[in-house]
Amino acid sequence: MFQKILIANRGEIAVRIIRACRELEITTVAVYSEADRDSLHVQVADEAVCIGPAPAQDSYLAMDRIIETAKKTGAEAVHPGYGFLAENPEFARLCEDSEIVFIGPASQSMELVGDKIRSRQTMEKADIPIIPGMKEVHKNIADYANEAKKIGYPVMIKASAGGGGKGMRIAYNADELMPGLEAGKREAKSAFGNDSVYLEKYIEEPRHVEVQILADNFGNTVHLFERECSIQRRHQKIIEESPSVALDPDLRYIMGETALKVVKAAGYNNAGTVEFLLDKNRNFYFLEVNARLQVEHPVTELVTGIDLVHQQLHVAAGEKLALKQSDLKQKGHAIECRIYAEDPDNQFLPSSGRVLYLKEPHGPGVRHDCGIFSGCEVPIYYDPILAKLIVWAGDRDMAIRRMSEALNDYVILGIKTTLDFLKDVFAHPEFKNGSTTTAFISRYFDDWSERSGSEENRKIVAIAAAYDSLQNVHIRTGKHGEQELETSPWLTLGKWRMGRG
Repeated sequence: MFQKILIANRGEIAVRIIRACRELEITTVAVYSEADRDSLHVQVADEAVCIGPAPAQDSYLAMDRIIETAKKTGAEAVHPGYGFLAENPEFARLCEDSEIVFIGPASQSMELVGDKIRSRQTMEKADIPIIPGMKEVHKNIADYANEAKKIGYPVMIKASAGGGGKGMRIAYNADELMPGLEAGKREAKSAFGNDSVYLEKYIEEPRHVEVQILADNFGNTVHLFERECSIQRRHQKIIEESPSVALDPDLRYIMGETALKVVKAAGYNNAGTVEFLLDKNRNFYFLEVNARLQVEHPVTELVTGIDLVHQQLHVAAGEKLALKQSDLKQKGHAIECRIYAEDPDNQFLPSSGRVLYLKEPHGPGVRHDCGIFSGCEVPIYYDPILAKLIVWAGDRDMAIRRMSEALNDYVILGIKTTLDFLKDVFAHPEFKNGSTTTAFISRYFDDWSERSGSEENRKIVAIAAAYDSLQNVHIRTGKHGEQELETSPWLTLGKWRMGRG
């Protein structure tokens, strides 16, 4: 096993990986931008190195700086988390050339599955059902109009080199195609450093079902069943659950076996996710392979009891999978919701600023993967995800009730968040009935607004929180005589002292 690992990411996923490394007694190195100097992942890592200014292109996407930092700190491996460089085959290849282990798939297989066009071609040859769409990326943007006519509107514009909903747009007619292409290319370039996009047929109101897989370097593969990720806003998943209410045992078996067939066709190794769309007639189509740890991986961990980050580390260290398909089972029901720093009253645009107060939910079956703390700054430069709230229960009805209670106990003050929005989603009768398609949010929450009184309640809580937090804040005097508040996770603990060994 590795002695030291560099985490090439930030926020809650960096904290999650650091926790797994601690459990395996691996030293961790965090990298951070100037905007993240006081962030939580920097504070909990064993070492931390600044790699550049706030913009991601100058820090978290700066491949040479990350490689250089890994060498200087003696890190044997790099874990990319999700987003940023996680699905960049060039970065994986740079790690390999530098004799640094990339904790993810080999660059060759990542290049194949990461290029959505080549991936579709490979799956078609392997008799995997695919959605009709382009078989190559065009350099001339005008050529996309002809492709759209062949496919038939509506069409989906998708980034060829990434995932997570970035660069994704729907064009219902020719007038919407060019603006969608231009916007999609800009977003793809910003998120992945690659502006290539392609078109595929837009299947209306499907379910989004994905299968978690693990593959070692010796040809051994297993799947850890499915997650349903149909609750999406702007093509970004916001709620995930396992098992899917849409699958019976036969369909679950077929989709799991198909996912393993995809993995073998691509020569894939490490953790990954095979994504499918399931239409109204229960036909499923290969969508893509996400060659990384998914945001929603805790859902699978709770229903299977398997720590996916531990498995990634073992596989990357050259160990064989100790898991057998026949030993894996789903138990109970797990649901995750993503907590975003977004303003529901302003078209869910990102909300930056200082977190004045954080009260985390607790209780049996409640897990909170978090990247913030009371007093931290949420910068404007990155994906606005703050945390993930995950619950487990014996069945779906109890999991929904448990999630609703946890959301009611959750308080974040100082910035706008999606907490109230999520509460209403879980209270909706169609969600409770399992009628979860990708059109759910647009159909039932298109004109959603915060309940009256929510802002007033927040003000009341803010006053109480501010009073309570005064004991945990120090006034710091700067070198020019200016005064500012100083806080940290340690101060918010209240009175504490070191125990004796």
